Amino acid sequence: MMQVDLHGGFGEKGRTSVALRSANSHILLDVGIKVGASGREYYPAIDKGIETIDALLLSHAHEDHVGALSWFLAQGYSGPIYMTEETRDEAPATLAHYADAAQLKQFPFPRDRVELFRPGDTLTIGDFTIRTGRSGHVVGGVWFAVGNGQETVVYAGDVLPDSKVFVMDPLPSCDLLILDASYGADPVSGGARADAIATWIAEHPKGCLLPTPLFGRSLELLAIMPKRFAIHASMRQALASQIAATDALYPKAVERLKHQLASAIDWHDGEPLPDCPLLADDGMGTAGPSATLIPLADASNYPVLLTGHLPASSPGDLLYRAGRAGWIRMPTHPTLSGNMDIWHRSGEPPVLGHSCTPYMLDDLTLHIPSLRIDARTGQSLTLREGKIA
Repeated sequence: MMQVDLHGGFGEKGRTSVALRSANSHILLDVGIKVGASGREYYPAIDKGIETIDALLLSHAHEDHVGALSWFLAQGYSGPIYMTEETRDEAPATLAHYADAAQLKQFPFPRDRVELFRPGDTLTIGDFTIRTGRSGHVVGGVWFAVGNGQETVVYAGDVLPDSKVFVMDPLPSCDLLILDASYGADPVSGGARADAIATWIAEHPKGCLLPTPLFGRSLELLAIMPKRFAIHASMRQALASQIAATDALYPKAVERLKHQLASAIDWHDGEPLPDCPLLADDGMGTAGPSATLIPLADASNYPVLLTGHLPASSPGDLLYRAGRAGWIRMPTHPTLSGNMDIWHRSGEPPVLGHSCTPYMLDDLTLHIPSLRIDARTGQSLTLREGKIA
C-alpha cells in the first residue's frame, strides 16, 4: 500500500508537489510556487507532517517545482534534498526571483544539504527504490519511478517526449502514473508550432521580442531562430552551460545550438531595441530582463510573441489579453499524442494529471479513460493492488 498526498498542482497550474508514504517512509517530490497567487495559495498545501518527511526530491529548477524551497525550510524541514547537478546550479536564480525575500535571506539555498544524483541513477530512501530518467524538458530534469516492493508510482514531473533538443528516457510500467497534463488534449505537435513561430518571426522583419524561460524552452527557441537574431547578454553563459550538457541533448541539436549561440548578437539594457528577433528571460515578464523589456516593447510598438504558460495577471498575460502581443505555444510539455504514448507504454495504469485545469482534464479523459478528473490539491489517495482510492 502507498499513500499519495496531493500538495499542489492538481486541478490547477503551479505549486507542484506530491508526497508518497509507505509503512515506514515518507518522501516529497517537488515543492513549487503558483505564479499569480498570493498568501497561502502561493505555496504547496502542506500543513502538517513536515517533520516526518525523510527526503525532498526535486525534478528540475523551474519555479512551479522548486520556488517554495525556502518556504519549506522555514516550515521546519531539516532533511536531505536530492537533485541533479544542473538543478543545484539553477535553483538559486529561481529562488532569487520567486521566493519571499525575507524567507530567502533567512533560509538561503542549502548547498550543504544537497545530495546529487545523475539522471538514470537509482536511489534508495527507506522503503523506497527510486529510479530516475531524463525528462526531455530541461537539462538536468528528471522523472521519478518510486517503488515500495509492491506498488510503483511514476511521477512524470515536467516531461517532453517529442523534443527535438532534449532527450527523454522512456517511463517504466507502473501502478499509478502522475502525468504532466499541462496542455490537456492539445493535438498540435511541437514541430507544427515551431513552424508557426518561425513564420510569425518572418512576418515581423523589423524586430520582435520573444520572452522565454532561461532554462529549457530557451534552447527550443534558440534552435529555430533565423540567421540574424539577438539574445539578452545576461543569457549567454546560462545558454552555453546548457548546451555543454551534451548527455541531455541530441547530438544534432548540440551542433545546431553551438552554431546558433556563436552567431547570436548580444543585446544590453539601454541599447535601442534591435531590428531582429530578441530572446530575453523570463517567459511571463514577472522576473529577469523581460520584466523591463515587455513594457518597453509595448511602449515602443515593438512586436512581442509569447510562447508559453501565462499566469493570470502576469505582464505577459495582460499584454496578450489587451491585444498587444501574439501567443503561439512552443511545446515544452506533452501534447495529446505524447501523453497517450506515455500512458500506453506505462501499461495503461490509473492516471492523475498535474499542472492542468479541471476543464482541460475533462478533454484529456476522452482519450485516457483511466484518468481521474476529480483529483485536487489537498486530497490524499491510497494505492493498493493497482487501484487508487
